Amino acid sequence: MGRIAGRFVRGEPRRRARAFVLGLLSDLPRKNCWTLAEHAGDENPYGLQHLLSRAKWDADAVRDDIRGFVVEHLHHEDAVLVVDETGDLKKGTRTVGVQRQYTGTAGRIENSQVAVYLTYSTPFGHAAIDRELYVPRSWTEDTARCRAAGIPDSVAFATKPTLAARMIGSALDAGVAASWVAGDEVYGGNPHLRTELEKRQVGYVLAVARDHQITTRAGTFRADALVKKLPKRAWQELSAGAGAKGHRFYDWALADLADGRPGHHQLLVRRNRRTGELAFYRCYSAAPASLSTLVRVAGRRWTVEETFQSGKGLAGLDEHQVRRWASWHRWVTLAMLAHAFLAVVRADEHARHPKPGGLIPLTCNEIQRLFNALVVRLVHGAAHRLDWSHWRRRHQAQSQASHYQRQAAQT
Repeated sequence: MGRIAGRFVRGEPRRRARAFVLGLLSDLPRKNCWTLAEHAGDENPYGLQHLLSRAKWDADAVRDDIRGFVVEHLHHEDAVLVVDETGDLKKGTRTVGVQRQYTGTAGRIENSQVAVYLTYSTPFGHAAIDRELYVPRSWTEDTARCRAAGIPDSVAFATKPTLAARMIGSALDAGVAASWVAGDEVYGGNPHLRTELEKRQVGYVLAVARDHQITTRAGTFRADALVKKLPKRAWQELSAGAGAKGHRFYDWALADLADGRPGHHQLLVRRNRRTGELAFYRCYSAAPASLSTLVRVAGRRWTVEETFQSGKGLAGLDEHQVRRWASWHRWVTLAMLAHAFLAVVRADEHARHPKPGGLIPLTCNEIQRLFNALVVRLVHGAAHRLDWSHWRRRHQAQSQASHYQRQAAQT
């Protein structure tokens, strides 16, 4: 919190931001401005709502501080930037960016809000260092709707790969040292993103679909058709990294692509040793890269999924109940800070105690529990709890009465 303190001109929003982050790190079953304010000892949620909506502070500047904090503590020469999107299910139509769209969170088309995140991943740990809200074309073509949600006039429609390219470029321009980028098919199938990375001579291992067109010296083929032409000796068994149940072994093969542009272009293929299921990755590197290096980068992509899981489960990344542009960016940024704190403490503990006798290393979940039990230990009396019970019920009664009055007027 001391690192971002200078981003708040006045002491009041600085203190509220600290209370907000402590609330996100707490073990509250639900995290919104009401529960966070009660946890902080406030009389009502208006102060925290003001922090998210009207207080003067720059969420992008705090984002820059988070990026510096994560890179400083998790820095490693094998750092990989991993890009992916995640969706939050939402009701209604007025929440910024929401529409019926596919989200992997539900595995189907749902009314949801989608954002693209950039994760800094190293052998020491991983945490999100940037975020961009995806604003669908149905929004950007409706000026009145955008202004009602507080979206700046300068925001135009941008695809998810375009948002990813923007975040990667911003990180690299800020001095983040990363030689590789990983992502799924949404990003691997986009030629604009691949071209931007090649211009910067940043290597990538990006997943592509099985029908992705691959050009070799023998001609142009679908990725799954090219695999059938590979000899048996092309396959090698390698680990994609350690998972929760041990190393993840797959069969891997590599094929050179015919590309007139500078650098080395290849197709990496992964085969499940039990089911035979195939996955395909389009690869680029400015200098020759070994199969084991490309496999390592491909295996690092899973860390963004773990970042989403722990960010949502431990730091309330997806529990925002806000509708406007600025409020969304502020909530998500402070949630990223809370998760980055856990990731950095975990990395520090693993460095201090690499092999605790008879124990697994500390996890982010356990660090959160110990932090709340041993460091925070906020205690509020019964009177505070009863006052909040009365406040919630009074507020809900007023909302209920207003709803019934509006319904009667419409009838």
